[in-house]
Amino acid sequence: MAASIIDGKALAADIREDVKRRASALAARGVVPGLAVILVGEDPASVSYVTSKEKACEEAGMRSFERRLPASTPQPELVALVETFNRDPAVHGILVQLPLPDHIDEDAVIAAISPDKDVDGFTPVNVGRMILGQPCFLPCTPHGILKLVERAGVPTKGAHVVVVGRSNIVGKPLANLFVRKELNSTVTVCHTGTRDLAEHTRRADILIACAGRPRLITGDMIRPGACVIDVGVNRVEDLSAAKGYRLVGDVDFQSALPVAGSITPVPGGVGPMTIAMLLSNTVESAERTVRA
Repeated sequence: MAASIIDGKALAADIREDVKRRASALAARGVVPGLAVILVGEDPASVSYVTSKEKACEEAGMRSFERRLPASTPQPELVALVETFNRDPAVHGILVQLPLPDHIDEDAVIAAISPDKDVDGFTPVNVGRMILGQPCFLPCTPHGILKLVERAGVPTKGAHVVVVGRSNIVGKPLANLFVRKELNSTVTVCHTGTRDLAEHTRRADILIACAGRPRLITGDMIRPGACVIDVGVNRVEDLSAAKGYRLVGDVDFQSALPVAGSITPVPGGVGPMTIAMLLSNTVESAERTVRA
């Protein structure tokens, strides 16, 4: 029996409708949620992503403060812009699109964002709060993954979660979130130093692939009935496609489909959830200003 498909597009649409409702309620009180997005350079993937965020803000009834800077922008100028947005009461969330050009220290720029406007959950303060279980903005992709697992009806308490990948953006935050008492999972994190990856992945009740390697996880590496969350978005050559390539995940979808109990597709799985959770965090930030 084929796995059930976890529809990230449908869940993201539900969340964005909720965001729109909350933004409307805030607007009735004179507060319009505002998201500042800073893009340095012209990386095609980043440009496309930023454009999607701007459109999503408009659809949700939120304001978008966009700044597109040349790749040659000096780091002090970028930090100064971040600090300007920190002081602007019309801005409730700040996002600096990564990656940044090589001459800019990403850590220094992220650290300059006010934790109260860090809707990506990347600042050292919010990472520390997350680890301690204190209130904070959760990183958008990991938070979206938790929502997908919940929507799939997969129990987390006592479950063995295997995370393949240890990035600061996805892998590490996920491991931290799943060991929280409210989720109460046992977590294994696999990476390039892991011996016999398949031995670990076959033990997973919930398998999350976020290594950035196309089709790394095949069907024979999955425990029958497991929930499989595919975070990867990889371009592979496909001369039959109009663009000469197509997108695939870190999971070999076709071989995984007959084995897994539930699975996210690529595209249409985790991707839409990232923007949805970004909008949700921004509205939450605006709501905090009203409650203050």
